[in-house]
Amino acid sequence: MPLSIAPSSRTRVRRKPERADYDAQAINAIVDAAVICSVAFQIDGGVHAIPTIHWRNGEHLYIHGAKASRMLKALTEGEACLTIALADGLVLARSAMHHSMNYRSVVIYGQFELVTDPAEKARSLQALIEGLYPGRWDTLRPINDKELNATSVLRIPLTEASAKVRDAGVKDDDEDLDWPVWAGVIPLDTVVGAPRREDDSVGRTVPVTRYSPQSDTY
Repeated sequence: MPLSIAPSSRTRVRRKPERADYDAQAINAIVDAAVICSVAFQIDGGVHAIPTIHWRNGEHLYIHGAKASRMLKALTEGEACLTIALADGLVLARSAMHHSMNYRSVVIYGQFELVTDPAEKARSLQALIEGLYPGRWDTLRPINDKELNATSVLRIPLTEASAKVRDAGVKDDDEDLDWPVWAGVIPLDTVVGAPRREDDSVGRTVPVTRYSPQSDTY
C-alpha cells in the first residue's frame, strides 16, 4: 500500500500503487536528483510538453527562461503538469514480457507563479547555479539589471505531487526460472566525462559540480 495518502485524485497512483510514495521528502529527493523536467501546458488549445532545467528551493520547484517566452507566459495563466523520470537500472528477465526498468519518477500538478521581486529572483538564480556548481556563484561576473530584467523565474508548489519508484530485481514466472539465459539487473548511472576547457579560458581549475567530488586542473 502507498506510504501515505495522495494529495489529490489526479496524483493518486492507480497502476502498481505499491510503488507510490506521497511523502514530501521522497518527492523532494527525486526532484533534487534530476536537473531536467518536462512541462506540459496548453497554448491556444494545443497541448505542448517542453523539457527544461529545474531546481528546488524549499517547497517550490523553479524554472526560468527568456521574458518573452510563450511557454512561461502560458504557465502563469493556466495549470501545468510536470514529470520527472530517472532510469536507475535495466531489469533483464527470462521472458521478454517480464523485462522491466528500475526508476524514480515524480508527477506534479499546479499553476506557476512569477517571481517578481528582483532580489528574490537573483537569489533563485543563485540557487540554480549553486545547486549545480557549489561555490561558483561568488566567483562569477555579477549578474546585471539588464540580464535580470530579461529573465523570468517561475515557481510551482510541490503540494500536489506524487512519486513512483521501482527498485527491485527480476519478477519471473516460476516455470521460467530454469530457462538458460542470464537474468538480473544492469545498473545505470551518470558518468562524468573529461572537462573540455575553452582555449581562451583564463581560469584553469575545473570547478566542483554536483557530479564530481573534487575539482581538478585541465
